[in-house]
Amino acid sequence: MNNFGKNIAVWVVISLVLIAIFNVFQGSSSREQGNVIAYSDFLARVNAGEVREVDIQGDKISGASSNGTPFFSYVPKEEELATKLSEKGIKVSSVPLESGMPGILSVLISWFPMLLFIGVWIFFMKQMQGGSKGAMGFGKSKAKLMTEHKDKITFQDVAGIDEAKAELEEVVEFLKNPLKFQKLGGKIPKGVLLVGPPGTGKTLLAKAVAGEAAVPFFTISGSDFVEMFVGVGASRVRDMFEQGKKSAPCIIFIDEIDAMGRHRGAGLGGGNDEREQTLNQLLVEMDGFEANEGVILVAATNRPDVLDPALLRPGRFDRQVVVPNPDMIGREKILKVHMKKVPLSSDVIVKVLARGTPGFSGADLANLVNEAALLSARKGRNDVSMSEFEEAKDKVMMGSERRSMIMTEDEKKLTAYHEAGHAVVAVYSPASDPIHKATIVPRGRALGMVMRLPEGDRVSMSKDKLYADLRVACGGRIAEEMIFGKDKVTTGASSDIRMVSDTSRRMVTEWGLSEKLGFLAYEANEQEVFLGRSVAQQKNLSDNTASIVDTEIRRISDEVYTDAQKILKKHSKQLKDVAEALLEYETLNGEQIGNICKGLKISISSQDDVNVKSPKAKNPKKRAGIPSTNSKGTIVTNDIDD
Repeated sequence: MNNFGKNIAVWVVISLVLIAIFNVFQGSSSREQGNVIAYSDFLARVNAGEVREVDIQGDKISGASSNGTPFFSYVPKEEELATKLSEKGIKVSSVPLESGMPGILSVLISWFPMLLFIGVWIFFMKQMQGGSKGAMGFGKSKAKLMTEHKDKITFQDVAGIDEAKAELEEVVEFLKNPLKFQKLGGKIPKGVLLVGPPGTGKTLLAKAVAGEAAVPFFTISGSDFVEMFVGVGASRVRDMFEQGKKSAPCIIFIDEIDAMGRHRGAGLGGGNDEREQTLNQLLVEMDGFEANEGVILVAATNRPDVLDPALLRPGRFDRQVVVPNPDMIGREKILKVHMKKVPLSSDVIVKVLARGTPGFSGADLANLVNEAALLSARKGRNDVSMSEFEEAKDKVMMGSERRSMIMTEDEKKLTAYHEAGHAVVAVYSPASDPIHKATIVPRGRALGMVMRLPEGDRVSMSKDKLYADLRVACGGRIAEEMIFGKDKVTTGASSDIRMVSDTSRRMVTEWGLSEKLGFLAYEANEQEVFLGRSVAQQKNLSDNTASIVDTEIRRISDEVYTDAQKILKKHSKQLKDVAEALLEYETLNGEQIGNICKGLKISISSQDDVNVKSPKAKNPKKRAGIPSTNSKGTIVTNDIDD
């Protein structure tokens, strides 16, 4: 609103000046309009005695006739007019040239175009520079000083990352009580680097530091230092630390520091480009000849691999705090924090939700609670129940249901058998994760999917687990071949084929799971794209080794494909029963699929957590634990792509 008011004021002033100048010229021109006569006629009137009085201003003559009619004329310079008028007894008065128009106004009018141009130029330069730094504020820091009471966040609002929080709590305590550490020779850390995947709470931690520390807190983004003009970023770094030293002790937070701290030597500027100069200045300010006492730099990034080594050494970033995705206990704490503002139903069990969200980051959990609240509001409820949380999990991880999408009966049947193939192979593969849900309701880009949920947080994967996942991925295509024939298979298994190929390659080249290639890592040949073509830039594998790698990948793929075929041929009745149940109910959970494979009957009344034509048919207490996607630690067999 302030910027809008300033813009309006500028244009109002310009309009008033233009109106004033117009009036001045209009007034002077109106005065000259009237009876303008030739000089010879003027002399004739003088000789005839028809002129009563005359005013002379330079070469301009204004006067009145005997009858009071005004007239104007101009006299040549060589004519001695005053003498002639005096001889005729005419009253003559003379006015100095300067008194015809005020001097200041005449100067203003003459300089007005130039002043207007300068004013407009300054105005637009302010707009380009954000308006707050002036037209020449290129090198000024854009760091913002956070106020103490605006959107204040404390460590009580941060949950699930206790180790990272403890590290920063110590920094805050040092700022509050430095003598406690200094009496034992301790020194305040100069820099703290927060490292972790997106959405884990790095920026939230920095805001909590600002809320806890009773010191000034400056915040800025790494991209604010990078400009097209060389030297601007370095100037902003200097100005930022100057501001910090004036307010010391203080904290400066740089978000996404990888935008300015990338490894040097990779640019095209010969070491003198803008980003490298900015980084060099930051290195000097953090630990150079002149110490910046009392200024702590806190930075966040999810790309520590691209940062320059000189930036990461002790003395600059003394501490590197890892902010990982939370475990089950951490997820429970985070959910409780986000649920404080949400009215909950009595059937909501936070521990069940935490167990059912492996791999979720703090941002994912916040989105889950928000989606559940929106779903509840859409239904007109006064609180949020477990049913809404389950629906929200499915929406966050699998996408929204597309029930309006029209599928033919043949497509629906093919999708059901494809998903049933994945499900049956998963049931009869002991190392596979338990099935959470199988559905043929289109969600996102998939026409159907089978989701498997690990029983707990997993850090690493065993060889038999990898083979089980590969067998499950092959089950969809094999089921299509068995039921419809090889000529009727579809392109729906494209994501499964990609998963099998990528995992098999990593097993051979990265994880040392090939007996023929042994306990070695084999990097693929680096590729460079030039004019749309992939060109080999550096050869890391010999032709013989590359051939063995391809052979091993093919061997693993063929082996898991054959194993999956054996499972489905042996349990073809279960495959048919699961597919028919999917056609009838559209969605089945893991327990129901297990009962079907055991030969037990399921009915609508006993399987109340299935979507029977409507998502309202879910029972949250039985679907206790359980969402899933590839990016969140669960296994999704994403089938039948659009």
